[in-house]
Amino acid sequence: MNIGTEARPSTSAATAEKAFSFISKGWREVRDSADADFQLMSARAKSFKNLATSFDRELENFFNSASPFSVPSRGSTSPTEIDFVKRLQPKLSEFRRVYSSPDFSRKVLDKWKPRPKIRIDLSAIRSAIVSEVEENEGGIIDFHDRDRFWGGRKVQLKEFRWEWRGESEESQKEWEPIRALKTRLREFERKSSSSEILSNIKNNKFVEKVKSSLKAICKEPQESKEVPPLDVPELLAYLVKQSGPFLDQLGFQKDICDKIVEAFCSKRKNRLLLRSLSSGETSVLENENINDELDLRIASVLRSTGHCYDDGLWTDSVNHDSADRKRHVAIVTTASLPWMTGTAVNPLFRAAYLSKSAKQKITLLVPWLCKSDQELVYPNSLVFSSPEEQETYIRNWLEERVGFKADFKISFYPGKFSKERRSIIPAGDTSQFVSSKEADIAILEEPEHLNWYHHGRRWTDKFNHVVGIVHTNYLEYIKREKNGALQAFFVKHINNWVTRAYCHKVLRLSAATQDLPKSIICNVHGVNPKFLRVGEKVAAERQLGQETFSKGAYFLGKMVWAKGYKELIDLLAKHKNDLEDFKLDVFGNGEDAHEVQSVAKTLDLNLNFLKGRDHADDSLHGYKVFINPSVSDVLCTATAEALAMGKFVVCADHPSNEFFRSFPNCLTYKSSEDFVARVKEALANEPQPLTPEQRYNLSWEAATQRFMEYSELDRVLNNTEETAGSSNANRKMTKSISMPSLSEVVDGGLAFAHYCLTGNEILRLATGAIPGTRDYDKQHCKDLHLLPPQVQNPIYGW
Repeated sequence: MNIGTEARPSTSAATAEKAFSFISKGWREVRDSADADFQLMSARAKSFKNLATSFDRELENFFNSASPFSVPSRGSTSPTEIDFVKRLQPKLSEFRRVYSSPDFSRKVLDKWKPRPKIRIDLSAIRSAIVSEVEENEGGIIDFHDRDRFWGGRKVQLKEFRWEWRGESEESQKEWEPIRALKTRLREFERKSSSSEILSNIKNNKFVEKVKSSLKAICKEPQESKEVPPLDVPELLAYLVKQSGPFLDQLGFQKDICDKIVEAFCSKRKNRLLLRSLSSGETSVLENENINDELDLRIASVLRSTGHCYDDGLWTDSVNHDSADRKRHVAIVTTASLPWMTGTAVNPLFRAAYLSKSAKQKITLLVPWLCKSDQELVYPNSLVFSSPEEQETYIRNWLEERVGFKADFKISFYPGKFSKERRSIIPAGDTSQFVSSKEADIAILEEPEHLNWYHHGRRWTDKFNHVVGIVHTNYLEYIKREKNGALQAFFVKHINNWVTRAYCHKVLRLSAATQDLPKSIICNVHGVNPKFLRVGEKVAAERQLGQETFSKGAYFLGKMVWAKGYKELIDLLAKHKNDLEDFKLDVFGNGEDAHEVQSVAKTLDLNLNFLKGRDHADDSLHGYKVFINPSVSDVLCTATAEALAMGKFVVCADHPSNEFFRSFPNCLTYKSSEDFVARVKEALANEPQPLTPEQRYNLSWEAATQRFMEYSELDRVLNNTEETAGSSNANRKMTKSISMPSLSEVVDGGLAFAHYCLTGNEILRLATGAIPGTRDYDKQHCKDLHLLPPQVQNPIYGW
């Protein structure tokens, strides 16, 4: 027991010694760190003291240099400026003496010593030591006692607890002496009346050094605004998004790609939402399209790296800079009057009504055919000896129908007529017939037709905005030919190819056409104003009780099987008995005229074939019912004209007639039995007069307005930018300028590949091109006054 009792004090003393050894070691480290900081502060104070001494020397130099200004005569005083500086010198000396004294330095060091918000509480150590030491004579350690002996020497402990308080907001501000010095210097500059003395002081090197030192001391650290780098999900999402052209050709739907992109970007979107909500900011991501948000994210990262992307590969965009401040619009079409086809008539009216606006200048580019081809295409053996003669015919025909003189330019490009395709194929580079100064906006009527064999400059390279308008359902025509299914397969992909490569925007007149890239469905065709005037005349006669329609039914169209003649003969042959008393007059000319008439005669159908004529001809006004069984049309112009004249129209329930279903005089049928019922209904009743709203929807004014809206031409002409959320201050970057687009690269690659393939004559002939159409021939050079192709485009070397 005695042994144990004697051992406890020694064990407790050893434990306490270890504890204080640990504490003293930590205290020494803190003391050494504080000493180093105090030495640094002392060095800076000495440096400031040296600056003050240098300032005294500068003042003495100043007085010496200012001595010529003084007047040493009796009774006079020194200039005001010199007196002011002399009065200021004792104050500056006093200021230097006070702020360089040891007491001031000690106060500064006491005030500026490091005081982090650290609280060191040794109560736990004290409790542990006390618990180990018994309360006996030799082992009691009282920490609250002021004077104790430890290890043979007197130790003074004050509570053995200390606290480093954090710096207050005032201590973080500008140091009081520096602020006072800056204030007095500003007062000196303001009170001094001598500009020369003031300029000498301002230009003094010492003053400049003082100012630079003060700026360095008071400079606040700038926050880092680095844009975080892209992570793997964002890169994968952008790759999927930009791979849309490839995935589209492979059969992937667009909504599937959007879902994949949204899945990759959902995590980051959630993080941004949480960050914005936690900071109290209003988030704009909730109502933002995830694709646009991804584009802006990529753009911000690229911009932070200094990258600037202006265009895609193989591109050379033209910046519009017109001296007359007017935009130029070039309308390129595949046919011309007097060939009465949709691609000849509708672009002509479009040019006339677009030219009514003073905002733009219009050029209509139509094909020029040599006399041998004119005899095959134009009706009634009508031929022209020069482009000027044909232009006069076109303008007279147009002015007679629109009722005003249209101010637009008509140009011609070389073309050749293909008997197999029954259409005009451009010869040479069509884009070269629009000058570079006028190459601003291009409207390609039938863009796939114009570019099947186009071997020249890319339209989107030469023009700032290219709009394609699809007129014809070529796939429906090709399926009727031999091996039509195989040909339609290739033509479908070629159409996708050329429209993607050469157009910025594609308008489809109806859903009857194939779904092309960058396309939207909208009827941008109107009706000749002459037909609307006929309809108004018919309505006025009906109000007076006069008989308006004295004839029955008729059909009008180019006499080729694909224009609805096959469907018409099949319906009449199948229901010959149901329509026994029904007579139909047929107006049209064409390559299949003889064959169509022979089949109708063989089946003993009650059809009366007449020569083709203009639909506005007076002889057609008396018919009450227009029959149109065609399912190959995209948007039949004759149907719209018949409705405008107040007639009944019997047509198939087909996407090409979707626009006409809202008119009460349009009677659609789904089966052959419905066809018979609709024909009898039309013959037994009178058509309803058109309302003002219905007449406007059929007019070219309304069609032009729809075209400007859906082609985005109004935005382009007004120089407005297409940016999502442009009103938001945080959306000031333009995506197309900030980042490259894989779609543009793909389109450029497709255009380059198409240019290479169409330059080979063997491949052109294998795909059905007319021989020698890669360049125009000598006859075109003579008719259009052109230089030979070898002169305009010389080939050097091989």
